Amino acid sequence: MNRKISIIVFVFSSFAFAQVNKKIQYFPLRDVKLSESIFNKAMQADKNYIMSMEPDRLLAPYLKEAGLQPKAENYPNWENTGLDGHIGGHYISALSLMYASTGDPKIKQRLDYMIDEFYRCQHSSVNGYLSGIPSGKKIWKEISEGNIRASGFGLNDRWVPLYNIHKIYAGLRDAYWYAGSEKAKKMLVQLTDWMMNEVSGLSDEQIQDMLRSEHGGLNEVFADVYEITGNKDYLQLAHRFSHQAILNPLLLGEDKLTGMHANTQIPKVIGYKRIADLENNLQWSSAADFFWHNVTEKRSSVIGGNSVSEHFNPVNDFSSMVKSIEGPETCNTYNMLKLTKELFATLPKSYYMDYYERALYNHILSTENHDEGGFVYFTPMRPGHYRVYSQPQTSFWCCVGSGLENHAKYGEMIYAHSDNDLYVNLFIPSTLKWAEKKILIRQENNFPETPSTKLIVDLAEKGNFNLKLRSPQWTNPSEVNISINGKKQNVQPDVNGYFTLTKKWKKGDVIEMNLPMHLSAEQLPDKSDYYAFKYGPVVLAATYGTENQQGLLADDSRGGHIAHGPQIPLNEIPVILGNGEEVINHVKQVNNQDLTFTLTGLYPQEKFDKGFQLVPFYKIQEERYILYWPQADQDKIESIQKKKAQEEAETRRLDLITPDKIQLGEQQPESDHYFDSKDSNTGYMEDRHFRDAKGWFSYRMKNPDKNAAYLYILYFDANANRSLNVEINDKNVSAKKLEGKAGNSPQYMLLPIPETEKNKEILSVKFYAEEQMLTSKIIEVRLLTQDYKKSVNKN
Repeated sequence: MNRKISIIVFVFSSFAFAQVNKKIQYFPLRDVKLSESIFNKAMQADKNYIMSMEPDRLLAPYLKEAGLQPKAENYPNWENTGLDGHIGGHYISALSLMYASTGDPKIKQRLDYMIDEFYRCQHSSVNGYLSGIPSGKKIWKEISEGNIRASGFGLNDRWVPLYNIHKIYAGLRDAYWYAGSEKAKKMLVQLTDWMMNEVSGLSDEQIQDMLRSEHGGLNEVFADVYEITGNKDYLQLAHRFSHQAILNPLLLGEDKLTGMHANTQIPKVIGYKRIADLENNLQWSSAADFFWHNVTEKRSSVIGGNSVSEHFNPVNDFSSMVKSIEGPETCNTYNMLKLTKELFATLPKSYYMDYYERALYNHILSTENHDEGGFVYFTPMRPGHYRVYSQPQTSFWCCVGSGLENHAKYGEMIYAHSDNDLYVNLFIPSTLKWAEKKILIRQENNFPETPSTKLIVDLAEKGNFNLKLRSPQWTNPSEVNISINGKKQNVQPDVNGYFTLTKKWKKGDVIEMNLPMHLSAEQLPDKSDYYAFKYGPVVLAATYGTENQQGLLADDSRGGHIAHGPQIPLNEIPVILGNGEEVINHVKQVNNQDLTFTLTGLYPQEKFDKGFQLVPFYKIQEERYILYWPQADQDKIESIQKKKAQEEAETRRLDLITPDKIQLGEQQPESDHYFDSKDSNTGYMEDRHFRDAKGWFSYRMKNPDKNAAYLYILYFDANANRSLNVEINDKNVSAKKLEGKAGNSPQYMLLPIPETEKNKEILSVKFYAEEQMLTSKIIEVRLLTQDYKKSVNKN
């Protein structure tokens, strides 16, 4: 650890206690019942999806690892290609949340069965071990002995086993917290004891080395076990599993996030915050808050989601978000909402809820097919593209796991309370039971179609409390009209952004709150010329056809979560013509009952003279769409369109002759191509991810039509003493020493595929270093069906 940082951490940890306290508490999910609304509909679709899944197939990896006979085969996709068992953990979390939200005994019966089977697996182990990781016992033995081989997305030749096992930890915790399972609690403690024993012989430095591999929120769940048991050993374990490489810059108020795998980092920060609250550590809490502000204010799109191809893009350049078909990842927002919940509990400022509402309505709600079920991984911001939906028997991505949970817990943040304050944070139709005060309150509305809400007191035996109604960022407080039993109240929001009403409440009291909504335009965070439109908190979008949505319903392939269908060229996307400050004038409301608007004044006018209809984004499903619209003045538009056309044409030319490609240094493309390595690392340079190695790394590339003729390699030649040695199916095709003369501009190399290998469907591509040298920094690898130069000349 850097000496300067070491001193700061010491000062923080020594003197920064007794300064963080929870100001509010959340109501148990069982005490908040959703009424009829789009959220209730989404929850019911999730419930149907959950119950359509086969528990024995989810349990199979655990039974195999326990040495027991499985009752069914693993599910396919990520569940039998290395991340076996991760959905099982998410599944018991989702069952627990859904049971708490609905009280459905069938859900509880399914949960109990899962817990009983997990207990059988754990009981077969003498040390409390429970996991579905294939041959996991072997790698844990290696790790316990100090043999640690970590990389960003691997650990001891397994695909993120720490991330995987975190899901069963979280599932057992949730089964106890939300469904009251004492058996799950005992299993959770036993599994935590197992991990504590596994790492007991490791130094802090060895654990930090191990934490370079994605590990979910293990520090958070170990902190939770401390809160559950009161045993400080578990809090110490949470500290040991807190990744210092991410924490230390945050403690200094430094943003080092660009290029990092986004969802690897967010759960770590949730853990920092949990630990901070449990030991009253202001500095760790402030570090988490700094991260939250940075991500929500500088790194998030209009829907509240972040990342491009799962990684944080530069804060001053969102061009990749506009171009990419791999937009904000659902798991990221799932975790950002968890972090928001923790931060709001200790600092109940309304701006946390403004973000929560934005992300809930416009990202989370939009990532489920509300009619058929199915969850979304990437939500492209690229104009004219579309999303892919999971299917219950084929798709087992991380965002399926978090998706199962997302729509089962809509009641968690609608209300909150302190000893004598009742917070109304969200305007979602629901009924609240405040058991301690013997109060029953019903919230009725047709929000956001109608910009108002009504609260009805159905029971108030202990009626003395302060009712705190959130003053949203998207409306002017002076325009908000609040009445009690028809009498207007003259009240202003407090410093935390809440209207406070105080009286002795009685049965039959009716509080009405009118919240005027307005149209607004929101530019991309880098202030480039792309705008999205909102009405109040609701993001508006236009549909753009249903053509060529290849893979709309995902199959079980490793890349099935990506919308690989044709991309609409950006130069063909309609442009808002005129001054950026006046774009909002192009939008007019058509019908305030269903929130429909029209967008006009688009270029080219002869093609888009009728404009487009805008509707809430969460209502658009199984269609292409436009969220962000390019804007340009008349004098700029032709040059912009020409530049876009050239960029798009070059990309299309390359894609048309590409059977398969890999973006190196990015988790999913590498995992989908069976990445393997020795002494390799990832990096980020000139807004590009890359991989290099002291040893070697390899991939299995697909040549389904047996027509690949060339291997295309994009790389940096910026450093001396590097080599570009390449093998295809163990045959050497390149042995080149690099001198670092090209600087920071990416270079490409075209290598003919050996004649003997062209007719093979799988081509193993390996990069290796020479002695005392490193490989080049490889950015991208493609199979091509023809010479790229000839393709360019031909076109």
